[in-house]
Order: sequence, then structure tokens, then C-alpha cells
Amino acid sequence: MWVTVTCCEPKNFCQWGQCTGEECGSGGVQTRTIWCIHMEGWTTHHSHCQHMEKPESQRQCFKVCDWHQDLFEWEVSEWESCVLVPFFSNELKLRATECITAQHGIQRRKVYCVRTSNRTTVSSRICEFFSQKPPVEQACLVPCPQDCVVSDFTSWSGCSKTCGAGLQHRTRHVLATPMYGGAICPNLTETRTCSSHVDCPAGEDEYQYSLKVGAWSECRMPHHKDALLSGRTTVDFSTMSNENNTAMLHTLASHQHFHHNHHHLAHAHIKYPASWELEVGYQTRHVRCTRSDGKNAMLSLCTKDKSPLTFQTCVIPKDCQTSDWSSWSPCSKTCRSTDLSPGYRLRSRIMTQIPVGGGKRCPALEEKEACNIIGDLLPNCPRYVWRTTDWGECRILPLLSQQNRRLANISLLCGGGIQTRKTYCVQVPDVSAPHHRKEGSKAERSILPVNAGLCDGEEPPLAVQHCSIPCQHYCLLTEWSPWGACLYDSCEEPHGKKGFRQRRREVLWESSGTLGTCPHLTEFIPCDDPACYLWQVQQGGRCIPTKNSCGPGTAIQNVTCVNAKGEDVPDAYCVEGPPLAEEACEVPCSADCVVGPWSSWSTCSHSCASKTAEGRQSRTRTVLAIPGKDGKACPAGPALEQWRVCNDHPCVVFHWEASAWGPCIEDTSMALNGTSLQNGTVTCAVGVQIRKVICVKMNAGPVVNKRCSDSSRPETVRPCLLPCKRDCIVTPFSEWTSCPSTCLPGKNATAATQSRYRTIIQRAANGGQECPDTLYEERECESLRVCPVYRWRTHKWSSCSLVPESVRRGLSGPGETCGKGLETRGVSCVGQSGESANMTECLQWAGPLPPQIRECRVACKDDCTLTAWSKFSECAGCGSSRIRKRSLAGKNSKKKETCLNKELYPLEETETCPCDEFLSQPYGNWSACILPDPSVLGSSQGWMSHREVKECGQGLRYRAVACINQQENLVSPALCTESGYIVEVCHIPCPIDCKLSDWSAWSPCSASCGSGLKIRSKWLREKAFNGGRPCPKLDLKNQVYEALPCYSECSQYEWRAEPWSICTINTVDDLPACGEGVQSRKIRSVRTTGNGEDSTVEDSLCDQEEMPPRAQVCYLACPNDCVMAPWGPWSNCPVQCDQDTSRNRSRHILRPAASDNSPCPEMVQSESCVLNSTCFTYQYRVSDWSTCQLSENAICGQGSRFRLLDCIRSDGKVMEVQKCEQFGLINKWILSESCVVNCPVSCVLSEWSPWAECTHSCGSRGQSVRSRRILQDAQEEGRPCPNQLIQTKPCPLRPCYLWVLSDWSPCTVAGAACGEGLRRRNLSCVVHWGNWHESPRQPVKEELCGDVLRQRIQQEMEQPCFVPCPGDCHLTEWSSWSSCQLTCLEGRSFETTGRQARSRAVIIQDMENQDSCPHQVFETQPCKGGKCHSYQWRTGGWSNNERTVWCQRSDGVNVTGGCFPQKRPTTLRHCHPPCTKPFSHCTPSGVCGCEKGYTEVMTTHGFLDYCTRTPGVDNNKKADVKTNSGRLKPGPSKAKDLYNEWTLRPVGPDGRVKLWVYAVTAVGFILILFIIALSFLVWYVPFSTRKQKIHCGFCAFCMRMENIKKESKCLSLNRTLPSMSYSLLYTLSAVLLLSDNGILCKD
Repeated sequence: MWVTVTCCEPKNFCQWGQCTGEECGSGGVQTRTIWCIHMEGWTTHHSHCQHMEKPESQRQCFKVCDWHQDLFEWEVSEWESCVLVPFFSNELKLRATECITAQHGIQRRKVYCVRTSNRTTVSSRICEFFSQKPPVEQACLVPCPQDCVVSDFTSWSGCSKTCGAGLQHRTRHVLATPMYGGAICPNLTETRTCSSHVDCPAGEDEYQYSLKVGAWSECRMPHHKDALLSGRTTVDFSTMSNENNTAMLHTLASHQHFHHNHHHLAHAHIKYPASWELEVGYQTRHVRCTRSDGKNAMLSLCTKDKSPLTFQTCVIPKDCQTSDWSSWSPCSKTCRSTDLSPGYRLRSRIMTQIPVGGGKRCPALEEKEACNIIGDLLPNCPRYVWRTTDWGECRILPLLSQQNRRLANISLLCGGGIQTRKTYCVQVPDVSAPHHRKEGSKAERSILPVNAGLCDGEEPPLAVQHCSIPCQHYCLLTEWSPWGACLYDSCEEPHGKKGFRQRRREVLWESSGTLGTCPHLTEFIPCDDPACYLWQVQQGGRCIPTKNSCGPGTAIQNVTCVNAKGEDVPDAYCVEGPPLAEEACEVPCSADCVVGPWSSWSTCSHSCASKTAEGRQSRTRTVLAIPGKDGKACPAGPALEQWRVCNDHPCVVFHWEASAWGPCIEDTSMALNGTSLQNGTVTCAVGVQIRKVICVKMNAGPVVNKRCSDSSRPETVRPCLLPCKRDCIVTPFSEWTSCPSTCLPGKNATAATQSRYRTIIQRAANGGQECPDTLYEERECESLRVCPVYRWRTHKWSSCSLVPESVRRGLSGPGETCGKGLETRGVSCVGQSGESANMTECLQWAGPLPPQIRECRVACKDDCTLTAWSKFSECAGCGSSRIRKRSLAGKNSKKKETCLNKELYPLEETETCPCDEFLSQPYGNWSACILPDPSVLGSSQGWMSHREVKECGQGLRYRAVACINQQENLVSPALCTESGYIVEVCHIPCPIDCKLSDWSAWSPCSASCGSGLKIRSKWLREKAFNGGRPCPKLDLKNQVYEALPCYSECSQYEWRAEPWSICTINTVDDLPACGEGVQSRKIRSVRTTGNGEDSTVEDSLCDQEEMPPRAQVCYLACPNDCVMAPWGPWSNCPVQCDQDTSRNRSRHILRPAASDNSPCPEMVQSESCVLNSTCFTYQYRVSDWSTCQLSENAICGQGSRFRLLDCIRSDGKVMEVQKCEQFGLINKWILSESCVVNCPVSCVLSEWSPWAECTHSCGSRGQSVRSRRILQDAQEEGRPCPNQLIQTKPCPLRPCYLWVLSDWSPCTVAGAACGEGLRRRNLSCVVHWGNWHESPRQPVKEELCGDVLRQRIQQEMEQPCFVPCPGDCHLTEWSSWSSCQLTCLEGRSFETTGRQARSRAVIIQDMENQDSCPHQVFETQPCKGGKCHSYQWRTGGWSNNERTVWCQRSDGVNVTGGCFPQKRPTTLRHCHPPCTKPFSHCTPSGVCGCEKGYTEVMTTHGFLDYCTRTPGVDNNKKADVKTNSGRLKPGPSKAKDLYNEWTLRPVGPDGRVKLWVYAVTAVGFILILFIIALSFLVWYVPFSTRKQKIHCGFCAFCMRMENIKKESKCLSLNRTLPSMSYSLLYTLSAVLLLSDNGILCKD
């Protein structure tokens, strides 16, 4: 079955796509996807559905235009309350399960699509075109119901009556109010009756009477006499009335209303009054007499003879009045920042009328509101980044220690150093702003420096870096080569007959410094007859006789043209004709004399020719065979030796000497357009450098240039790159520092200044524009207004105002007009010249407001009359007192007892005399020693400079001074000292650097032959102290060393042999002198000097083992004998010296033998190649590295280290390096490399910051702090950073003045026992030392704290209160606020604001009045810093199957409520079944037990059967016949008593045998069965064997039991035993043998 399916599921409306089209309107099109599927759900080809009607896949629609979006929008309602999620059905209902944390809920809201014009609802489909529909549901949590939580009850109060029956109560308070449907709070009060053991006296009245007053009425102005009623007082004595029994004045309400409006209108048109006047009025209160049962009684029962006070004077209230609000200040947020926090703005108003007489207090005088919350339209906030100046010059002096600074030549220092730069903070312009995008880099260059504190969030750039000053050029050179042939100056252009002989040396290593060049590398000697190309003749073959086998002949020789290097060149290069290719020679005949070949030329005797000596060298040849008869004779002796002149050039050597390159000077012919080098230096043109090159005669001086080879002359001019001119670059001037915003406090005040600065970024160089002279500017601020001077002007005191007589008459009947009243005076504001001013000016500038009201008294006839106070007596000095007096006046006053009461009417007053003497005493600790800090401009201008650390010298330390007056109160330190400090000179010891000795002399070379090291060292002389430079790394001997490679000449002394003498043959008779003979030579020791002039030394200096032989056997051939030439050199063995190989040498025949019978000897010799005998191998060896070598004037930086190369023969002998080269060995060793000596950089710190403001403006805890930071940590042996990066200095000890509000006084009712009263608190000015919680607070004058009146109007100084009368049912005072508690889930809160509660409980004094009791009340308030609390049931120990159960909060407070009632533990314990047997009770384990003195007897099921008396427990020894005779009951056994003493008791407390007893019994039974079975098996063994084994087993038993070592004794003991069962004995023996394998039996 095939089904056509659209993109939606069946039974659902199909979702069409978005309406699309080219234009908005009705021409849009919507599409949807359709495919064919099988009934089983899988998709197939659409051809299977062709027989069915295909649904529509496209339809017309209305395309919404973009501007339609402004016509419609979504409107959402507020979220509804969170309800529980439904389960099992669609109905919402509470879950039945217990709530543990919170319940999952759901919130819903309504969403509509509305027109923006009239807010009418349209189809939601319209708004869905523009935005997605907002969600209509969201998950939420419904917290668990929270019951009311109350504290524990207080202890019971005392009994309300001292005799008879009374009441006592106890209360508790609310800790947490009920929430989310939790249980309501229980009663907070419990009341119970109490009675005293003392009976009330007979005849005492049953009731108590108390005068109860109401609250004072509002203060009102006196009315006209006619406005009063008849003035009678009405008293209500109705016992059933709930109204107060009052005595008060009834006035016309209309008149009172009229007056109030008049008072209001009187100030409506005066916005800023010119003076303040006060009005005196009166106020009244209700008075009644109440009985202890709450009913009213006649006033006379309470007042006796004295009339109650029902009226008093008062000040007409005036509310606080303020001006209109000022305009809003600019928003604090002026730019768009990353934190998205809103800004705020302020507006204020001023007080125009101080509240008087309990008028309304002033509202807030300042208002703050958020602004620029989003800030999208604001520009970006400025960014502050660090900028740096150019690096300063490279300096080496800071790297030197104290010791090196005294020794070093500072002008020659070079190598590694440090350079510094300054860092400053700038504001980066907003590049997104259009005007900044246009200006580009120009804006970047014109940014202003700002205060460095704005860049504190970022790490500043490095202010110190390493640098290098080039040292003099240093070169490592090879030895000089031998002198070359005499050549023309230029072989390409030869001319003249003068030439030069040259020798050269090469550069092995060259320093990277640019100063100077290497020494000359070529030396010249003038010579004659130069030749660049010479014919070289080499003997090619033997001499071939021309005619016979001997005699004259010719020898062919090879002739080639070679250059000065010995290389073959074309023959055309040789100018002269070539020598002949054939050379005449002669082959000796058999009788001719035979002479050997010439030897090599000897060493030249002189290296050069002088006027007195010339160099000569010789060569020789020897006679090999004497002539025979008629043979050619041998040449004469002189003909056997040849001499020639050598090194005939004069002893004068010339070389070119070049000076250092001069500076790069401009060459206008070779200009470039701004080339940039690799190091980033921009260059502007190509210049030239010039140096002078002269020809110098060795050890003489300059000579003419033609004495030196012109072709080898160094260049004198070379191109160079000129750096561009660099103009000085400075930052723009910073903004002017701000001027004071407040006015100056007087005409003579010092004029304020403001400053600005700029910083040099790049200094001028290469002739650029110089820097400006002015980097800092200062100017006076524009004229600031002087603070205005205003003062209060007080008017005269008015006469004493009393309550009007009409009011007095109406309330208390006719009487005398006298008593307490009030006096007032007006206050106005005047300017400096006495002109009237607005009152608000004085409120701002004139100081405290003078008092406007005071109490007064109009004397009555019966009053005590006193004289005026006298003047105070003179003071005797500081600490003394002064007195003033007065006396009673009039006869009546002197006779009245009341007037004679000095407590009521004191006649003498004493006060402490004012004292201007103060005690100055030091306080606190000394500050650190503070060195004088030179005023650095940058330290206050926003950028950091730096210098080398100097942490020593003379400084100052400070200690605060406490200035104390005679009352031991802290006063201003200016009264004792000028600065508020004790200043003391101090010294910080200077750091002492580590000191080393001078370098020792170089040690001898470590190798006597070849390459080694020579060492010199320094040793420790003084360690570093006080933070000085540390020592370098020392060895165990406290030394530091330097090593250099050295070379000891191996062939410095050598044996020198002279030519051999003539072979001497001893002849007999006339026999020819031929055959074997002896020849000798002289051997001497010489010291080689390298210049050919060797000197003879002692033979002991040469190696005796290598001494050549002084004599040898020689052979002089006889006539007709074969004569052989001397042996040629040995051929080379293989490089590896293989022992299977050999080497050869050969010789040729000079004269053949006359006859064939005397053949010639061998012509070729061979010998095996033997290592270290006939064959040697060679290898390179290098010495150890030298230490890193620097220039002589360098301290650190780039250097190099070297090592030397040796050629070592296989027998260990050091050979010349050329020997290894001859064998083709390739040197792979690196002989020199660069190295770095780290610079000893001392710590570099920033300047000290300015001293910060004091942390406290007053008191003893104020400190001023300054800090610095590390710009460069110490490296290597640099001076370390000091520990003190922060310095503190105590602030002057100024007194702290504080307004202190006293606690509320107890509720007092003036003139009555109970009723409406007032509780008051006082405002006092105290002085303390800063920590007012700990330091004592001493009261001082109010003027020191400020305006007391202004402070009082900001506080609530009086509160109405109520004193209950006896029998009144009343509420307690508010409890203190509970701790802040949060609503939490699993210990975690999902809210930030908590709640705290307080409550008032109901106190019942008389049970008859409880119907009129008020309800208990509680209230909550939000709080911060709350905690999550949990509640848990706690239980006490069981006592008589009862225990105490209570609920405890997680902070340990015991509460009622909060714990789940369902989880409450039981308080009573029950046994099942119940314990009904006599003398039984329920035990803690939940089973029935017997009382003390009785023992339990249990049933088989483990339950108590009955209790029986324990014998011996009861002192009564009589038998209980009734109990024991009738029934035979088993008593307690001794075994049971024994069991009670066991650790493992076999019987449980319920009387049942424990399970482990059964297990032990079963194991024992199995063991017995095993023993029986084993015994049975043993009896099947033959008896004799069995008997022997029994004896053996018994022997083992004996040896085990009796420690008998010998078996014989055991056997003898065995025989003496009485007969016993063998089976039992055998069994016992077998068991022992099984348990002890160490006992063996012998057969």
C-alpha cells in the first residue's frame, strides 16, 4: 500500500514554507515538500503514487513587506504563579509525596499579536512572519512549604503577686515566618498560675489603682477666650465603657481647623524666609484612674491630694521645607565600556526650614538615578596604554662593582651594558570616530600623556634592556708562512728589475666589533731579479751511456714552467728560454771512482743579510767506490762540498699599516631614498669612510710607499650608509592639573597653582632639531572666589510663655498663673557687612544654628526663692576647680523643708578650670628609615623614571605624637608640635659588594709538549653584606679562575747532526783501502728559534733516547765491485697500519760489477708494518676550551672561547699539525666559537610614588604609604633588589570626634504610673583614638563634632511607648531581629536577598482581661548576607523508656518547627509483647527483663517466662516457703555465674545458647570420630610391628613430655611402665607423631 505524504505527519496541519516573491504584496508563493512512502513507513519512488491524487505543493500567499513589521508586535503578559507539574492526568494538583527540596512547577503567560496603533489583537501568524513567537510556558520551582520556626521558651517569669495566687509567663520569638503554605506560628506565650507560700494580709484591698495617662495631643495655638466651652471637665465613670476615663478640654473643631490652615498658608508664599521665628502653644492629654481588673475608677483614688499634669507648653511644629530639585547632573557614564554597567546622575535640594517641635523630618536632599544604561549611542570609552621613550645610551658603569669602579678606566669601557627608557601612560584615541580615522597617524602622535594610575591594569613595558658597546677589534692569527720567491709587484704587468718576497698569515677568528681592523697580514722584503714564472727541472731517468756500457752519456729531464706557488702553467709564461731536456752525464766504469748524489741543502745560517753577515748553506756528497788501476780518480775534497748564498735579502721588512676607518661622511654623488637597514635604522644617503694607509718599515717607521707592494695595499675608501637626521620628538603637553573646585577659606589663602608637562620621546641626533628647553609649566589658577562669610544674628528672648489661663481653668480649675514655660527667640542671617541674607546661606556657611528655645519658669507664691548665681572664683591653675554660689532669699524659703533640700536646690556649683597645658607623648612604632628622595619631575607627572638602587645613607624616621589634654583626651597635634611627629636622624648601612683579589700570575702550561691550558685565579677577600653584589660562583677553595689555551713547543730542543766524515778503512800493507770501514759525525743540542739562527745548548735538554748515532759502519767499494746508490726513502704503510702489510725501499746500480761472478746486492728491501715501530697512525686532538674571553675593557657581553689542535702520533708523541694533514686527515673540530658572559645587572627600581593620603583621617591607625616596583630584576652578580618595596609612615595623631546615640531609655510616663509615655535617647559628642569599638570614648564639647541641632533633626530622638498598668493585657517589646535566612535547595540558595523576622508576644497579667488582649504580631524585612539553614531532629538518652526529642537548626539553635513532623522520633519505648510479668520491665534492647535482684527465666522461644529472686541479694535470709515449696523451680546455677565472667558468653541475654557454641560442639564431635577411625585402622597391622611402633610412639611421647634426649632412656622407661592398653597408647603416640615430624623412630 502506497501513500503520498507531505512534509508533515498525518492528522497534523502541514507547515508551509516562508512566503517568497520579488515584491511584497499578494504575489508571493509558499511551497512544501511531498514524497511517496509505503504504509510501513519507508520512502519510495514517486511513481508508485501516480494512481493517487498528489497533494498541492505550492500556493499563493501574501508576502509581508519590511515596513509591515512596524505595524505589529508581540505582546506578552506577566508570568503567572508557579503551579505544580501535572502527572497521570491533565489536571493540576498537589503531589502526594513528601516534599524534600522543591517541587517542579510550570509558569504560563499569554502571548498575543497586536497592532501597534491601537493594540488590538490580530492573528498570530502575522507576527510570526517577523519574529518567532515568545514561549508561553517555562519551568519553575515551587519551594517546599516552610513552617513557622520559633525559638525555645525563655525561663518562667517571677510570680505576678508576692502573696496569694498570681500568674507567671514565659515567651518565645519568631525566627522564620511561614512561607509557601507552611504551618502558622504557634502561641508565643505560655501562662500558668503560681502561688506564694505567704498569705495576703487580712483586710488588704483586692484591687490596685493606677493613674493612667494618654498621649499628649498635638501642639496647638491658644484660642480666643470666647471660643472655649464652659470650661468644665467631664469625667466618665462607666465601668463597662472601653473609652478612656478622660479629663480634657473640648474645643471647637472648626476653629482648630481654621488655625491649621492659616499656619499652612503662612509659609506657602515664603520660599526662602529671611528669619525664623518660633511660636509657643500648648498640648493636653487624657488622664484616668484604672483598677487592676482593667476597669475605671474615680480619679481621687489615684491622685490623692495632688492634681495630675494634664497640660504643658510646647513649640508649634514646623515641618522641614526644602527648595525645588536642582537640574540633573551630567551622567557619570559618558562612554561605552565593556562591563555594560549603567551610569548615574544626581540632583539635590537644600533645606530652607529646619524642622521644629516634632515636625516632619527632612526628606532626602540628594537623589540618584541610573542613566545611559545601554549606552549604544555613546562613544567608546578611552583606552589607556603604556608608551615608551626611545632607549637611552648604552651604559656600562652601572654594571661595575664598587671595587671595579675605582680601578676601571671608564672612558675605555666596552662590551655588554644596559640602557634604559622611560614609560608613560597615554590615552589612546577612539579610532572608530570619524575625525580620528581621517587624521590617521597624526592623531597617534598627538596623544596626551595622562596619570600613570590610569594604566595600572596593564603591565608596563620593559624599562631596561641589554645593549653592547663595540670593543677594539680583536683577531686571532696564524703563524707567518715562509718567505716566498722574489716576484714582481704585479705578475700581470711585470716591469723593472725590482720585486718583493712576501710572507703571509691568516685570520683564525675575528671579533664582531666594528672599531679598528686586524693587524697587517702580509710583510714584504725588496729583492732583485724578480720572476713570476720559472722553469722547474726534474730528473726524469737514468744516465744512458752514449757508446759503451760505461762512460759519457745523457739523461733525460722533465722541464715545466711553474708559477710562484709551484703550479704548472703554460710554457709561454716563462720568459727565458727553457733549459735543455737532455743533460750530459757519465756512467762509471768498473775501475772508476764512484761519487754519491748531492745531499739536501743545509739550513740557511742567517734569516737575512746584513752588513756584517750573510746567509750561507751547503750540501755534500761522498765517495762510494775508490778507483782502480787506470780508472778515473776521485774528485778532490773541496769538490765534494758546495756552498751558496741564501737569504741574501737585507734584514729590512716592510708592511702596510692602516688606521681605523673614519666617520661616515656625506657623499652627495651617491644619494639614496631612505634605505632601511636590518636593525631597523632608517638611512637617508650613501656616504664614504676614509682611512690612511702607509708603508711602514719594521721597527722603524713610515717609509715611501714604493717600498711596499702596491698590489697588496689595503683600500683607503669604502662606501657606508648615513643615518637620517633625527629631530627631537616630544609629546604634547598634558592637560593642566585641576584647580581646587571649592572656594578659598579666606582672603589671605595661598593662591593655588596648576601644572602640565611633556616628555621627550626621541632625542635629536645627526644634526636634527634639538629638544625644547621647557618640559614643565606651572601657572596660577584663575582667581577663585573667596568663601562667603555669613553669620547668625539672634533676636531677643521672648517673655516666658505659659499655658493660657483659660486652658488652665478649664482643666484644673482656678489657680495661680505660674510654673514652667518656654522662651523663644528669632534667628536671622546676615552677611559680612551686616546686610540681611537668605537663611540658606547661613545654613551652608555660618556654622551651627544658635538655640531658639529654652525652658523658663514663672515663680509661684510657694516656690523657693534663690538669689542669682555669683561669678565663678579664680582658677588656681591647670587641674584646679572654680566655684560659684547662691543663697535662699525670703523668710518663707528659708523655712521650707523642700527649699532646704540641696539636691533639689543646690547652693554651690563646681567646675573644672579650663587648661591650656597639653602633654605630648610618643605613640606607636618608629617608621622605617626614609631616605631623602630627590624631587623627580616624573614622579608626579604620570610617567615612571628609574635609577640605580641606592639604599643607604642618612635618612629620617618618624614617630607619631599623641597630644593629650588634662582630661586625658586626645586633641589636635598642632597644639603640641608643628608637624605632629618626632623626627629622628637614622642611618641605613650601605651595601658592601663582594671583593675578590687581583688576578694571580698565569700558571705554567698544563702540557709540557703540545696544547694545554694555563690558569690564573682570584680568591675571595670579603663577602657581600647589606644587599651588596653577591660573589660569582666560587669553587671549593673560594676561588674563581680564568683559563687560556697554551702551547709548549715539542721540538724546541733538538739534536743537530753534521755531515758524516770520510769512510776510514784500516788497510794492511799495500792492500787497496776499500771494504768495510767506520765514519763518524758530530752531534750537538740546539735550540730552534724559527729564524734559522739556532743556538747550542746542553745535551741534557734533548731527549737522550732520540739522540742520533755518532758513528756508523760504512762500506767503500773496491775496484771492479758493484756499486749501489744509497737507499731511497721507505714507502708509506697503510694509514691503518695493518700488520699483514709491509713497506719497501729501493736503490739503483751506479757501477756494475766487472764480472758476473760478483753480483750486485739487493735493490729492494721490505719490512713488515709494525705499529709504533715501522708504522705510525695519527689523529687530531684538541685541548680543553678556554673560558669565555672578552675584550680587555669589557665587563660582559659577546666573547669567544678557543682551543688548540694537536696532531698525536699513535705512540703518544705530539707532532706538527702538518703531519696529520700529510696523511689526509680532515679536521672536524671547532677551534673557536662565540660565547656570552652574562652581565651582572643590578636591580632597577622605579621612583617612589608620592605619599598616599592617610588611610584614616583621624585616630591612631592612619598610615601613609608609598611604593615602588621592580623594573629589572637582578641578574648574575648584580646587586639584588631590596625587600622594602613599600614604605609606611604614621599619620599625625588627630582626634576622632563622633556623634554617639545612647540606647533608648526605659519607657517613662511623666506624672503617672502607667499609660502613654516616651522613651528617649541622647546625642553626645565623644572623642576616641580611631578604633572606637575598642578605645575608650570620652565625652567632649558638642561644637567639636559639628552642628548638634542639625544632627538631631536627622535622628529620631523620642519614641512613643506604653507602660502597662497592673492587670493590663499587653504586648512585649519587639524581639531583636533574627539571623538572616535564605530559601535554599539542597543547601544552595537561589536568591540573594534573605529574610529576618521579629515578633511581639502577648503578656496576660490578669485572666479576667484576656478577652481584651491584642493578638501576637510578627514582621519580616529583607536582609543581605543570609545563610542556608537545615533542621534536624535531636534525641536525648533513654530514661525509664522515655527520652527527650527536639528540633535543632544547623547553627545549633533549638527551635520549634522546621523539622518534618512525619520523621519525628518516638519519645516512648515499648516491648512486644508487653512486659506483664511480676517484677519485669522493658529493657533498652526492647525485650522484657527483670528488676534488680531478680533473674530472668526464659521460655524456649526466647521470651521472659518469669522472674525469680536472686539468692544472696536480699538481706532477708528466710526462705520464701510460698514460692519454693509448691513448685520445683530451677535456681541460678554456678555455671551461669561462671559464664557471666567469660569474655565469650555461651548464653545470650535472652537466655538462648549462642550459635558459635553449636559450631564448637560439632567440630569436637567430628574430631572424636576421626580419632576412633584412626585407631581402628591401626589394629590391622601385625601385633609385633604394632608393638614396636607403639614403643616408638610412646618414646616420642616421652621425649616430648619429659624432654628425654636419648631413645635408650625412653625405651627403658617404656619397659618399666605397667601394662596398659596398646591401642590407647598407640593412638596417643600416632597423634603426637602427626603433630611433630621432628621425632623419628628407628627400627
